[in-house]
Amino acid sequence: MRFLSVFTSLLLILGGLNWLFMALGFNLVEQVFASVESLITLVYWLIGLSAIYQLYERYLRGR
Repeated sequence: MRFLSVFTSLLLILGGLNWLFMALGFNLVEQVFASVESLITLVYWLIGLSAIYQLYERYLRGR
């Protein structure tokens, strides 16, 4: 579970930085995976699922 927690944290950081860059007019995810639309969608799904996992792990797991 430690790996999953670190991995999802890194994905959330990537997602947050992507939002910052989007505010500045640069989409990091689309620049890295520009040629494969399905890979861009997968990255966004993974970031969203990482947020849900982190919410569960931090606030609901210990109850």
